[in-house]
Amino acid sequence: QVQLEESGGGLVQPGGSLRLSCAASGFIFSVYAMSWYRQAPGKQRELVARISSGGSTVYGDSGKGRFTISRDNAKNTVYLQMNSLKTEDTAVYYCKVPYYGKDYWGQGTQVTVSS
Repeated sequence: QVQLEESGGGLVQPGGSLRLSCAASGFIFSVYAMSWYRQAPGKQRELVARISSGGSTVYGDSGKGRFTISRDNAKNTVYLQMNSLKTEDTAVYYCKVPYYGKDYWGQGTQVTVSS
């Protein structure tokens, strides 16, 4: 079955960087677009970035300019490189894949930006 497992979150100071990973299994990873979303306390889940099967990228307002999404089809993994982190980037970060009409989500990884 489809499984997504995020990792790489943690506590980082403002201005720091983190790289999140999402390891996928249970489907042919290379042919599906993958997305990163985030949800801060009391807020709706929002799109951070999406990458197509061909490598084209789209960024939500939260991801523009400081974040980079990439994928390694040989490792069935999608990444989110986050630079110049701000306190408002604190959230749980999720990866998602749409598969046969259903969205599959990972369990999320917590990112906390604080001094």
